[in-house]
Amino acid sequence: MDSAPVDPLVRRHRVALNLCFAIPGVSLATWVTRTPDVRDGLGASTAEMGLVLFGMSIGSMLGILAAGGFVARFATRPVVIAGMTLVLAGVGVVALGTGLSAALLVACGLLLIGAGVGLSEVASNVAGVHVERQTGRPVLPAMHGCYSLGTVVGAGLGVVGAAVGFPVPWHLALVLLLVLALFAYAIPGLRPGIGATSTDGAGTVRERRLHLDPRLLLIGGVVFGVTLAEGAATDWLPLLMVDGHDMPAGLGSLVYTGFAATMAAGRFAGGPVVTRFGRATVLGAGALLTAVGIALVSFVDNPATAGCAVLLWGLGTSLGFPLALSAAGESGPDTAARVALTSRIGYVALLAGPPCLGFLGDHNGLRAAMLPVLALMLLAAAISPATAPRAELAAPGPGPEPMKLGKRGERLR
Repeated sequence: MDSAPVDPLVRRHRVALNLCFAIPGVSLATWVTRTPDVRDGLGASTAEMGLVLFGMSIGSMLGILAAGGFVARFATRPVVIAGMTLVLAGVGVVALGTGLSAALLVACGLLLIGAGVGLSEVASNVAGVHVERQTGRPVLPAMHGCYSLGTVVGAGLGVVGAAVGFPVPWHLALVLLLVLALFAYAIPGLRPGIGATSTDGAGTVRERRLHLDPRLLLIGGVVFGVTLAEGAATDWLPLLMVDGHDMPAGLGSLVYTGFAATMAAGRFAGGPVVTRFGRATVLGAGALLTAVGIALVSFVDNPATAGCAVLLWGLGTSLGFPLALSAAGESGPDTAARVALTSRIGYVALLAGPPCLGFLGDHNGLRAAMLPVLALMLLAAAISPATAPRAELAAPGPGPEPMKLGKRGERLR
């Protein structure tokens, strides 16, 4: 454990995983910040944009459902590579569809992106938990911080592109070249053999039993709420600011950039806060902070207030997903299966949930469409104690083993 952090192979693997988290962030944020221009180019209504986004929902569902089995059979490395390849192909197809004003082609590109994100992110999370065990250090928050940092980069490029009126297809093509270079650098650092298990069917039986684990289900509920809040912002914030608060398109994209920057800052700087106050407390407080931000955006008819409230939204959700994944990983045996299951719940909410909000937004406005997300954040705050380290839930005493687990849990989370 002491020598692992200086092992160059471990360091290189961690850097590669950081890049594999950042690439989807860059790709998705580029798409999000240009959605007003894409919507206008396609001549689509809010509901029709929801249907286009369902391409990503279908792809993400396929990728997420397949990821656990693929990781168990082939290990994380080939699954990450396959997922990243689909993401890159999807960006290219979206660029082509946007240039041709073909909504169906854009939806197909989003399907590829969704499938790639589903495969690669689940596998990357399993590999990230493995790195945590090797190094004895919390790495998942920083890895997810790299995803958020990627969204900041992608959103920043999108703001500039929207401000100068740069054509969306060419914008996406240039971003594709950027992420392709990052991916080529990351591939050699991905280590083989992580996460693979026997294929005798026992893994499937164990994973089915995990669905009956009460604590894991509660952790899954927290994950569903916080990732839906993140996904709702990722898919709808620019349009929410433009249509719901009458902001110019460039300013709406800038607000989303602020959300992404706050997410990144919270993830990179959250370690000391978690060490001081504990995982469950931080998750509960974050859920309440997110609820306050969403409430202000939904109920206060003031663009400046809404823009500031988005920062609360981003800060509150920043640590939710990585901390909940850490909680799932230490909630019992079969760590990889637990992380894979919880990741699937999170990515279903992140990628498949937001398009459903488009139908609510088409009838009641996007501000009203955020109210179910607000309710789920209040529920996540209520059940967040389930994410506490196991020793805390078991009434810790002076015995050496429970105290050891408690300290380790707090340190690693």
